[in-house]
Amino acid sequence: MMKRALILLCLSCAVLAAAEPVRIIFDTDMGNDVDDALALALLHSLESRGEARILAVTITKDNAWAPVFVDLLNTFYGRAGIPIGIVKGGKTTGVGNYTHVVAGKTKPGGGPMYAHKLTPESQVPDATAVLRRTLAAQPDSSVVIVQVGFSTNLASLLDSGPDDASPLAGITLAKQKVKMLVAMAGNFLMDMPEYNVMMDVPAAKRVFGDWPTHLVTSGFEIGLTTVYPVERLETDFRYTKEHPLVDAYRAYQKMPYREPLWDPTAALYAVRPDAGYFALSEPGEIRVDDQGRTSFHAGSGLRHYLKVDDVQRAKIIEAISLLISDPPERCR
Repeated sequence: MMKRALILLCLSCAVLAAAEPVRIIFDTDMGNDVDDALALALLHSLESRGEARILAVTITKDNAWAPVFVDLLNTFYGRAGIPIGIVKGGKTTGVGNYTHVVAGKTKPGGGPMYAHKLTPESQVPDATAVLRRTLAAQPDSSVVIVQVGFSTNLASLLDSGPDDASPLAGITLAKQKVKMLVAMAGNFLMDMPEYNVMMDVPAAKRVFGDWPTHLVTSGFEIGLTTVYPVERLETDFRYTKEHPLVDAYRAYQKMPYREPLWDPTAALYAVRPDAGYFALSEPGEIRVDDQGRTSFHAGSGLRHYLKVDDVQRAKIIEAISLLISDPPERCR
């Protein structure tokens, strides 16, 4: 009887361990494209379902409205305390089409439509420091980083030295704490540069060449053929009259348009890698040339890129559409 009880206890512990939320750091160029906002909303939905836990959001767009919008979206989903960091001296500085519009929206009687603590004048911590502090506080091999912007912040992490957060060099800290890096980057079907790589080629070379753990990338070709059914913007958010994601989508481009789901595909895989949404390439290396083109070389490396067929694509679109429109817990 004792042996049977111990077996049952071990099985119960295994089930609990398997159900532990995926620890996520979200690294984004929020404001350059609206799919970054869709991806962050998706991660919040997965956290509400107990599948993920957002540890921090770091930003590779060097514009003061980017952290304001991130803070706003985190607050809307009831998680205002998530640490936020921003790049210093980043590659893109323009305000974009939606972050300032949504943050500046007011109620009919005055006051902000969506609560947020940060303003464009706020002193937001350096992204590298936030990455180091967040990683140092986590168990070994427990963190999944979702990079959907440039490689600037993660290259800076790799190059960082010991500090008050950790005595480890950045590359050692990443190797110790990160389970997997999932990036929206590269192009594996067309011989052309991809934006996230092209905007900071030296950083992309550093990350794709030297990142010390498994790296899976959702290439340009995945999002290009996996697009948001815009009619669902009118049907899936009826539980509230005002939603920052809906406002962001409408502000980003002239409606109606079908946004490629580049960044949400990376976020979806990061949390549900075994759900069958995607197929993986064989292992190998990913090389970056001076123009920002990526090439895959099969072998024994720690790099993969995602692949999808038409059946998987339909499931991915449905899953992302449902998740980004999930009501925050306070609206349920």
